Amino acid sequence: MKKIFIVLTLSLFLLPVFAQETTPTDDASKPVRFTFGSTTLIDNQTVATPYKGGLELDIQHRFSLIENYHNLFGIYGSANTRIGLDYGITDRLMVGIATTKDYKLQDIQWKYLILQQTEDNKMPVSVSYYGNFVADLEKSDAFGPSDSFKNIHRFSYFTQLIVARKLSEKISVQVAPSVAYFNSVPISSDSVGYKNLNLGISVGARANLFGSHSLILEYDQLLTKQNIDIQPKPNLALGWEISTATHSFRIFASNYSQIINQRNLLFNTNDFAKGKYLIGFNITVRF
Repeated sequence: MKKIFIVLTLSLFLLPVFAQETTPTDDASKPVRFTFGSTTLIDNQTVATPYKGGLELDIQHRFSLIENYHNLFGIYGSANTRIGLDYGITDRLMVGIATTKDYKLQDIQWKYLILQQTEDNKMPVSVSYYGNFVADLEKSDAFGPSDSFKNIHRFSYFTQLIVARKLSEKISVQVAPSVAYFNSVPISSDSVGYKNLNLGISVGARANLFGSHSLILEYDQLLTKQNIDIQPKPNLALGWEISTATHSFRIFASNYSQIINQRNLLFNTNDFAKGKYLIGFNITVRF
């Protein structure tokens, strides 16, 4: 079932590409605008980048798992927050820096808009390349025996190709195959533990319902099987977005909280089928 889902999702985007002629896009072709309302959907990146010289402030907050009214459904529990700044070097190239509370993560990220969908459908999709570099600044004893620790063990990397299509004035979808690599992963023996190199795929959608209000959806699936008894869980999130020219606000329910893509992909243990959810929100301010 999982393989069929992946094949059908990829086919949605790739078939129109191969159906197009190979001639360059005509000068009269106008690019499709506002495929997504922001550079991020929930935790995943979209194909969008800030305009040249544009600066975006991102605040991403995740409450703890919903339990009961004693912790006010997660609000009184331990929360995770990421604060970042993204800058548009050109209209297509973005760089950013951020810090995340859990595991004291510091990240550098970049994104380049390779292709942009056109209104006449000569270019049927938009394509962006995204990558990040993350440093875990926890104490060295968090990485195993002190005699084998090296600072390079702190680093992890994530890269993906994001393919998106605006299906109509109201609906946009995207799919993003990804690669994540950790220099250091938890292991309990030579044959039991997580893998350093991991493949995944992400799917996202946005449906504009009325005015500046949209329904948003994310799903991430780890494709690499780990050498552990209980495999990481898929990520699922459903939310509501309010977007204007200068601000975007998203509130949602999800089963993942680590915000950084590679950590969500590999280390999520919350099973949404068993009701393991939390509430989160994102605020994006554009300058």
